[in-house]
Amino acid sequence: MSNDPGDAPDGPDESGQNPFRGTPFEQFFGGSGGPDLGALFSQLQALMQPHEGPLNWDFTIDLARKTVATSPDPTPTQKQKDAVSDALTLADHWLDDATEFASGVSSTAAWSRAEWIVATTDVWKVLVEPIAESSVQSLSGALPEEAKTMAGPIMGLLGRAVGAMLASQVGSGIGTLASEVLSASDIGLPLSTPGRAALVPANISAFAEGLDVDEDDVLLYLALREAAHQRLFAHVPWLREHLIGAVTDYARGIEINTESIQSRMEEQMRGIDPTNPESMQQLLEGGLFDLPKSASQEAALQRLEITLALVEGWVDEVVGQATAERMPSAARLQEAVRRRRAAGGPAEQTFASLVGLELRPRRLRDASTLWGSLRTRQGPEARDGVWMHPDLLPTASDLDDPLGFREGAAAPEAMSDEDFDAALQRMLDRDDSGPDPDAE
Repeated sequence: MSNDPGDAPDGPDESGQNPFRGTPFEQFFGGSGGPDLGALFSQLQALMQPHEGPLNWDFTIDLARKTVATSPDPTPTQKQKDAVSDALTLADHWLDDATEFASGVSSTAAWSRAEWIVATTDVWKVLVEPIAESSVQSLSGALPEEAKTMAGPIMGLLGRAVGAMLASQVGSGIGTLASEVLSASDIGLPLSTPGRAALVPANISAFAEGLDVDEDDVLLYLALREAAHQRLFAHVPWLREHLIGAVTDYARGIEINTESIQSRMEEQMRGIDPTNPESMQQLLEGGLFDLPKSASQEAALQRLEITLALVEGWVDEVVGQATAERMPSAARLQEAVRRRRAAGGPAEQTFASLVGLELRPRRLRDASTLWGSLRTRQGPEARDGVWMHPDLLPTASDLDDPLGFREGAAAPEAMSDEDFDAALQRMLDRDDSGPDPDAE
């Protein structure tokens, strides 16, 4: 069989049986009324250039940059860069009084939207590639063995086509997200190089509109949140992998239910006009691979959602303490940020629908209340000490009763770092080693 897509079979085989019958690809490879493969693959050719991994990242990032280029995206001026640097420096000074975690900022930056895309690409690759790879493998695996055998080289081409469509969706998703993000850590994930605090002045100006708050205060408040994120990720070394691990578990849980998606895929593919590029673009943007979530995916998303809420809630609480006596407008800004993060903006919703991954800490208020209550009862050391190990983190049930988290626990006595580490290890090993030998 020739490897030329134009020579591929575009209908039933010579025996009159379509090997794809009963699969999500029956309409794709169907006979009369189905799309012509030669024309269809010619439309996909630009997306299917040789590349490593499940996604063509050159194409993905180029599309993301084109997405933000549809509106003005000026490079930050030197004045804006200086303002961002000064705001982050002052923010770090204020945060010294709110947490014992030392500054995690080693450099500062003011980014355009396009610069945000480029600077965060390496982390997006780590986050998105497992989802893309699992989607490609699962969709290809949905075919019965006889279909795979008869399809021959078409299978490899199909996998690349699926990867190309996913690249288009990911590029659009990151591009739309870039139109709203306020900083490097705005979505709760550590997207920048460790220690690099960055803000997006153009998006901050848009966010400040209608708040009736001085824009300098808005900049400082968001700098406080960015600097607080940097402190947390710098001093909780397992947190980055914990969050990324939840995304990876989400990807591993992708399952293809052939019957449940067959009708949807057929319906969307019937609308393809291979001679019309706009028709192809509608398919690529239509969430074709927005697959139903499996039970394991739902569990991974809950873990991600809870951890994001705890991260954002801690930042909310620490920034609240830092601004309590210094910034009268902080309460108004805190509420604006809470609503924005809890509800998600249009860009975040678009990202979720295209990439299939929600980054919304729905329980931010509960988490903030929990951290504040713990600080009030036991002090900031107890609040920050919870981050020593993932097993110590509050759970979903703890967020149901945020004021009761560790209600019966006494404030920790002063101890050396070595004693604290030893006590923590004994607590974590207790289930395996029996009762604590030092307990009365």
